[in-house]
Amino acid sequence: METMKPPMEVLYAAQLNALRANDTGAKPPNWQMSPRAVRDFILGADKPLPYEGEAIEITKKFYGDDALIERAIVTLAGNRGLMLVGEPGTAKTMLSELLSAAISGTSTNTIQGTAGTTEDMIKYSWNYAMLLDKGPSLQALVPSPLYTGMNKGIITRFEEITRCPFEVQDVLISILSDKVMNIPELADGILFAKPGFNIIATANLRDKGVNEMSSALKRRFNFETIAPINHVKMEAQIIESQAKMILQRSGVDIEIDRDVVEILATTFMELRTGQTKEGYKIDSPQSVMSTAEAVSVYVQSAMTAHYYEGKPMTMERLVQNLQGAVVKENQKDAGVLKTYFTKVVKERAKEEGLWGAYYNEKKWIK
Repeated sequence: METMKPPMEVLYAAQLNALRANDTGAKPPNWQMSPRAVRDFILGADKPLPYEGEAIEITKKFYGDDALIERAIVTLAGNRGLMLVGEPGTAKTMLSELLSAAISGTSTNTIQGTAGTTEDMIKYSWNYAMLLDKGPSLQALVPSPLYTGMNKGIITRFEEITRCPFEVQDVLISILSDKVMNIPELADGILFAKPGFNIIATANLRDKGVNEMSSALKRRFNFETIAPINHVKMEAQIIESQAKMILQRSGVDIEIDRDVVEILATTFMELRTGQTKEGYKIDSPQSVMSTAEAVSVYVQSAMTAHYYEGKPMTMERLVQNLQGAVVKENQKDAGVLKTYFTKVVKERAKEEGLWGAYYNEKKWIK
């Protein structure tokens, strides 16, 4: 069955199978792979692996600090949770999915943190018809992803934990400390976590609506900060690979224009850092200029040109969608983008080919 966004264990099933079949390393209890194989799954392997008569290439899926990946894997093999923090769009969720798929074989055992998340959603709830009919029992209990993770010995992902109310977050303190969940409604209501259980939480500390974590909960996690990409070539490579995958899944079979991708990556990095590649200081918008936003701009531009014009993406479409990505938080950001075009893009348009076409579409910035 086709899905819009297949889980990592489905998307990369061939690579996972090849890694498991060739894995000779020591595995922590209840892990499907050794830490070395998990690292190779995320960072890529030097050479293809044989599996069922084929040579399976293990591709690189995360671009950034390779040492961070090793630390994250070792954290999950221990008794502390893993907290991935960083600005929006830095691939925190993707990394948590990759780790869960490799370690536990599933990335879908997930709690989505929101302002409306309650303790029941984190621990367990009840089938109230069965509860009224027969009283508290395991049959009437509705397990949460956290309960499932403890019961099966698999990773539980907790997305956007800081969006949950302070008191709801602290439900995790005793579970992370003792690896035990108390169920007082049952006679012998104690759930002991099986080996392999752990929590990967993600936290975006920039957006509005986030809640501070207690010091007690922070001490139960090892924190890893995922920084934005700081290299144009690397960001362009991510935009290209992600855009290609999204467009193919959407039924849009077109070639990715690498020159356009590099211009887009350069624009996002310069606006994000407030500095041009020539070393000049510029204003940065309030909006998050993340790699994920850049991918969205390219995909939207390519799809618009494909469906409405039946031709490859144009700079006109790119600038139209760029404005929508930049001008979100504050209308003044339109002025920041317009100034960027007037000063930076205009100067490059004098000498470099596509930059001229890029500058000519400045009229779309309102």
